[in-house]
Amino acid sequence: MLVLGRTVAFVPARDLERADQFYVGLLGLTRKSRDDYGLVVEGNGVEVRVAAARDFTPQPFTILGFDVPDVTRTARALAERGVEFRRYPGMEQDAAGIWRSPSGSRIAWFSDPDGNVLSIAEHPA
Repeated sequence: MLVLGRTVAFVPARDLERADQFYVGLLGLTRKSRDDYGLVVEGNGVEVRVAAARDFTPQPFTILGFDVPDVTRTARALAERGVEFRRYPGMEQDAAGIWRSPSGSRIAWFSDPDGNVLSIAEHPA
């Protein structure tokens, strides 16, 4: 029944102006709307509602991910824009911060301005 509807993701943010600069300005998502309660952006047909949240604790796990055709190229482009990739102890990550999973997927993690963990991933064909 739910598959007939549209999927929407939610991300909390303390400062919507800063979130707008990050998600639209830096990541290149399309702004659909913005008001005092949130920012709505779209990426590849998926709507993300960046909700105004004054008090929250960012979680230590990925809350939003992007599948990309070339994770190395995407990581390089994001790094050139100032994105710093997260490093995790015990995980072998290359110089760009990319980890190869047992399935062959290549994943890199970074944070938005509020500390929410995001990822980019390239999966084997």
